[in-house]
Amino acid sequence: MTQTIRVAIVGCGNIGRTHAAAVEEIEGLEVVAVVDEILTAAEALAGRIEDKGLPRPTVYQHLSDALAQGEIDLVTVATPSGLHIQQGLEVLAAGKHLIIEKPLDVDLTRAQEIEAAAADAAAKGQVSSVISQHRFDTASVAVSQAAADGRLGRLTSAIASVAWWRSQGYYDSGDWRGTWAMDGGGAVMNQGVHTVDLLLSFLGKPVEIYARTALLAHERMEVEDTAVATVTFENGALAVLHATTAAYPGLTVRLQLMGSAGSAVIDRDELAYFHAADAGGESADMGLQGEGNQAKDVLAGYPDDTYEAKDPTVYPAGHIRQYRDVVAAIREGRQASVTISHAVQALAAVRAVYVSATLNQPVLFDDVVAGKYNDLQVRTGSMEGSRS
Repeated sequence: MTQTIRVAIVGCGNIGRTHAAAVEEIEGLEVVAVVDEILTAAEALAGRIEDKGLPRPTVYQHLSDALAQGEIDLVTVATPSGLHIQQGLEVLAAGKHLIIEKPLDVDLTRAQEIEAAAADAAAKGQVSSVISQHRFDTASVAVSQAAADGRLGRLTSAIASVAWWRSQGYYDSGDWRGTWAMDGGGAVMNQGVHTVDLLLSFLGKPVEIYARTALLAHERMEVEDTAVATVTFENGALAVLHATTAAYPGLTVRLQLMGSAGSAVIDRDELAYFHAADAGGESADMGLQGEGNQAKDVLAGYPDDTYEAKDPTVYPAGHIRQYRDVVAAIREGRQASVTISHAVQALAAVRAVYVSATLNQPVLFDDVVAGKYNDLQVRTGSMEGSRS
């Protein structure tokens, strides 16, 4: 491989531009190709890159042409979710490193297919990763380390809420939005998948999921805009998951992780609260009711991250951090911190939410992974039959 890692971005819409912005921030990376079936979109992204004084990437309409004609080391797949596996398999077969934007795909069986392909590719030195940028947030890293060090004691429960708003116009802006086939789901799959991923990163493997979903504030879509679920984990911890795009005007993403010796709250990707018994302080025998915040002290143990001062809507700090990890993995001959298998686990948890809501009963996570419900046509749950 050349010293510069040559990147192709497949999918030149909003998220493709996010990836381009992340690549531009990292020394040793260069976007050399952009691919989109809509050539005007690819030309527009190539122009944006060129306007920043960078070499203009070559424009392709088809991924196969880029792989055949271009000198490429790393391919980023940023197309609609239903295309991720097909294109990812094509990239791995061509011997390239791979990054896939979340979610990995809309179909668990196909995701397991690329999981196997990625394992084979890893044996050949190829690196594969799926965007889970919030695992790289300073708050997430600090809480994960505290939990691993035992500072929170036995992890007992978590509450995760993604309370966002998406207008009807958002869903009407593309025929694929709000469909099972191409979007793979609604608030849980698209807006909540990162929070599901964080839950799994903190609490481990789920055992059982019991969920309800509904379409309450939108029209002309197949999938849910509101979902709630309870999750039981292998370590005994219990969690509540809430995801919606029907919370006008949009609230924050909030994750509370609680244990027998400490608790933490991540709100808007920042460490809003942290308290561990081993830090001392006033007695908590009767509870501190949110007082005794040690977050500032915890964050002091981490290097200053200038990304935090920048607007996340235009500066993709999490993507940049994850790209740095992928680049390091490529150069060091190891796998990335977030693998395809991590993404399959998150996708399986989302699938379990939809299976449970469809059947209106709890489902076992292992049954979902093993394919017990592969033939089930999931649907958005309704309240029919639940009213007396």
